[in-house]
Amino acid sequence: EPWKQKVSAILRLDSSTHGLCHTWALDFSAFRVQVGNQLETVFLLSGNDPAIHLYKENEGLHQFEEQPVENLFPELTNLTSSVLWLDVHNLPSTSRRLSALGCQSGYVRVAHVDQRSQEVLQTWTILQDGPISRVIVFSLSAPEETRDRPQREDYSVLVASMLEPAVVYRDLLSRGLEDQLLLPGSDQFDSVLCGLVTDVDLDGRPEVLVATYGQELLCYKYLGPESGLPEAERGFRLLWQRGFSSPLLAMAHVDLTGDGLRELAVVSLKGVHILQHSLVQASELVLSRLRHQVQQRKHQSQRPGDRAGPGPAETPAS
Repeated sequence: EPWKQKVSAILRLDSSTHGLCHTWALDFSAFRVQVGNQLETVFLLSGNDPAIHLYKENEGLHQFEEQPVENLFPELTNLTSSVLWLDVHNLPSTSRRLSALGCQSGYVRVAHVDQRSQEVLQTWTILQDGPISRVIVFSLSAPEETRDRPQREDYSVLVASMLEPAVVYRDLLSRGLEDQLLLPGSDQFDSVLCGLVTDVDLDGRPEVLVATYGQELLCYKYLGPESGLPEAERGFRLLWQRGFSSPLLAMAHVDLTGDGLRELAVVSLKGVHILQHSLVQASELVLSRLRHQVQQRKHQSQRPGDRAGPGPAETPAS
């Protein structure tokens, strides 16, 4: 990716609702397909017009039809360069979303949108050198929320360029594209072709992975205030690096074996490589976390005011 089709190419979209396959003749070259919108399924297709085209299902006719993109995605209009990558991230427990796009010219746009009113609340733009191969909106916060420490809206965006180091812009909603953190060494292995944000070390917080044409897979860990490091030393550090025999094109973190652990699938020019966790280490991690949970519950049951023993209708645990 991005792939390029000939003018008057054919796009096929499969309707999961009715199992139908529809065909359109395009008068532009297609670059990227994205499935978007929180409330209903639509297809977003970027082309070399340059524009983003929206296809929405007509339930009465059981087929997809092109509709004006501004009806549902007003932030995806007025483009001056072909969009190579698009990411739409719905903010949990809200009616808002963050949309990020990267263009062939190096133009990057991130928009904060209210999905109910279709109002663009905030927009941030920046121009980098060279085509943008990947933009990903994500949160570095732990996914769990507690009553004592509610999860704050701390969203970031990964921007990978084919000519520059990959960067992460922190705290989008407060600082826009001002707080830039470099991924050190990400420009040392030719162009970055793809990226992924996922938890690969099973600590509950995501890592940033970038794969390059120079046959290297780089994994970065964010060290923030909780690391205890001085502010000048915080940021992304290279956690590990792995070389392959051919350029890397795509990645996915999925459970391929059905054992509950996700594997890292890496697609290269010569095939698909599967990176799997050690089952011994994973089982030890599960046991240690179970012990921690048991200890926490014991401490909670021994707090002042809690009953010291079982009530009349309770049976002591064996």
